[in-house]
Amino acid sequence: MAEHTLNIRKPYFNLIASGAKTIEVRVGYPKIRKINAGDILRVSSGDDTLTTRVAEVKEYESFQALLETEEATAIGGPDMTHDQLVTAIRGIYPPEKEALGVFAFHLTPV
Repeated sequence: MAEHTLNIRKPYFNLIASGAKTIEVRVGYPKIRKINAGDILRVSSGDDTLTTRVAEVKEYESFQALLETEEATAIGGPDMTHDQLVTAIRGIYPPEKEALGVFAFHLTPV
């Protein structure tokens, strides 16, 4: 079991802290590929940090494949529509980053 830290935008941090967001999405940078089920994941936004455990890791070829399988509300929160989620993800990760692979980290509280 390893420990990892990820920086996250404040709105998504708050959703994880509230329990509404249970899936964190990232692209396949080398650092991300080292995260495994069972690992501790510290999520930080500014001065705030919370600790979660990675319950499951799933890899997808694209954001479309991810969104066909995973619950959009678990990724973007209950108030974000599927289309809004696609726009938000594409605003963070351009196509060349998506090509690295898409990872869904299923999080549970510690």
